[in-house]
Amino acid sequence: MFRIAFAALASAAFTLPAPAQQTAGAAEGALAPPAEFVKPATPASEAKMAPTWETQKGARTYLLGIPAPRGQIVDRNGAPLAQTRMSYNLAVSFPTPLQLTNHEVGPFVQQQAGLAQSIVGRAINVNTDQALKHYKNRGVLPFVIAQDLKPAEIEAVQREAPANLVLQPTYQRYYPNGPMAGHVIGYAGRTGRTADGVLQNNDLLWPGAEGREGLEQAFDDQLQGKPGQLNISFDPAGKKASEQISVPPQQGYNVVTTIDENIQRLCEQSLSKGTKRGAIVILDPNNGDILALASWPPLNPNTFIPSISAEDYKVLHDDKDIPLLPRAFRSAYPPGSVFKVVVGLAGMNSGKIGTDETFSCPPSMEIGGLTFRNWKKSDAGSLNFSEALTQSCNTWFYQAGQRIGPKLIADYAGRLGLGQKTGIPLNGEAEGRVMNDEYMMKVYKRHLFGGDVANLSIGQGDTLVSPLQMAQAMGAVGNGGTLYQTRLVSQVQSVDGRIMTAYNVRARGQLDINDDAAKELRSGLIGVVEGRFGTAGKAQVPGVRVAGKTGTAQWGPKNNERTAAWFAGYAPADKPRYAFAALYEGDANNDDVHGGTFAAPLIGRVLKDIFKDEPKQKKKGKKDEDDPDEEKPEREAPKEKPRPQVAQTPKATPAPARNPGLLQRLLFPTRNGR
Repeated sequence: MFRIAFAALASAAFTLPAPAQQTAGAAEGALAPPAEFVKPATPASEAKMAPTWETQKGARTYLLGIPAPRGQIVDRNGAPLAQTRMSYNLAVSFPTPLQLTNHEVGPFVQQQAGLAQSIVGRAINVNTDQALKHYKNRGVLPFVIAQDLKPAEIEAVQREAPANLVLQPTYQRYYPNGPMAGHVIGYAGRTGRTADGVLQNNDLLWPGAEGREGLEQAFDDQLQGKPGQLNISFDPAGKKASEQISVPPQQGYNVVTTIDENIQRLCEQSLSKGTKRGAIVILDPNNGDILALASWPPLNPNTFIPSISAEDYKVLHDDKDIPLLPRAFRSAYPPGSVFKVVVGLAGMNSGKIGTDETFSCPPSMEIGGLTFRNWKKSDAGSLNFSEALTQSCNTWFYQAGQRIGPKLIADYAGRLGLGQKTGIPLNGEAEGRVMNDEYMMKVYKRHLFGGDVANLSIGQGDTLVSPLQMAQAMGAVGNGGTLYQTRLVSQVQSVDGRIMTAYNVRARGQLDINDDAAKELRSGLIGVVEGRFGTAGKAQVPGVRVAGKTGTAQWGPKNNERTAAWFAGYAPADKPRYAFAALYEGDANNDDVHGGTFAAPLIGRVLKDIFKDEPKQKKKGKKDEDDPDEEKPEREAPKEKPRPQVAQTPKATPAPARNPGLLQRLLFPTRNGR
């Protein structure tokens, strides 16, 4: 059960119930109002008044809606990713009955704004036209002149206690980790502008919030609570008599993600040190749980709370590094040599290529009248699959691709989840693409030629893969062939911890990888990281065998061509617990970007932190002391079995095993949610 508790201010204009636990006797899931809420105003006079129309017309009661606090979004261990906190605005409270003239309203509000400025120490500007419109239509409600006061400002207002300045409590969305996982969480924005029309029953006290991106948008219905009701009564003279919460707002449900806050943080820290644009995805290959979904540059959702100015949004929109783009799942790139894993699996598992069969690895070869080159200029001799994968020999895979055929390669790519959305509950996920005959006929009005198959075999051409798809595919390779449905959310819980919805682990497909093929694949992937001729030595982790593959590919127009540098795989190699994909997006026309030198270190830093306190594995084989050879990007030529786990309905996610008092302070801060 995940809750947030905040101290309410008794000196506020009215007191909202804090987003907290259910009180005995309250409605199911309701937030009980504090006892001190009902605060009748001092009667204006005890003199008897004749019950005539003229003297009774001021008596009225408004029934106004209180927007409900949104539920939390938390990581797999209960650490908060999105919360609702209590926020306090400073507002002018007009004297009742409302007897100021139109000419008196502006000076009165300006006088109060000047007093407020001297108290809180911030510049406060008011629009007198808006103030007059508010007074005429909604004068029984305070007129806000400063939003989201800081703790010191709140204390100053409480200390001075000016007669016509009040603290108006509201619920405000808050993202305690700032930009961390911002693309995943998304943000919640106002449902509309602040109302200024004639006050009607059931009007909301302030605009509600709705999800605009990420999980905030995808689970908006569940995160939304049920509005409460505030009754404001006026006596026959038009003076406020009382205000009372008759129906407390009910907090929304909590969304429990599969994200591991620590791993997500490690990924973003690694990206911050190693790239201007890129992504890292880490998932559990044994159930499909997404542990980290990191894109760089990041996006701080607090920027949008309570709203973002047109100027600030333009800065984000015009940023050449595109911080608004979640590259981990909304962008797809040519996979380069990482796709050789798919080609090798298709060949060996189908029997088209023997696990010990060899092909030559010359510096170049002719296919369909075109010259296709290897990234190395020397002849590497005859190699089997494991050796060819370790050295990333392009010419070996050109030959293998012709033998296997594009149809079988595309089929295996699809069975590993490539060319199709993973199905995460976030809008705009990239579908990717696997170049096949159907695609070529649709786009180029011709069938695949030999040169196209050569490009396909090394991950060039029109094939596109997102970092999330790549990590999912590597998870299936690492676990023996089970393609799990990627899972970003495990549960939706009520405020009292009841499971309202559970998203169980399930398999999307099963690709039975035979033992010989699995062994050869693992050997080649380990060789990429540990071998003398491997290209990913910078991903090595002391005491842990890492299996992975680098890749480097170009995309975009020739005059503005960019390089995508990849490193993808799983660890530990023998019993994988993590499947990963790292993508480094190079600057335009920079040919010095390679998977081994730019993407592999991104993963290396993360895995070293994850495994730093674990017992070390004993490695087999010999490691070269020198830096590994580096794979060069291959430019595209001219166009011519474990069984799936069945998860039972999960119990409520337990709180982390910490001291209860400390846990309460860590998860549920009481200082205005900051």
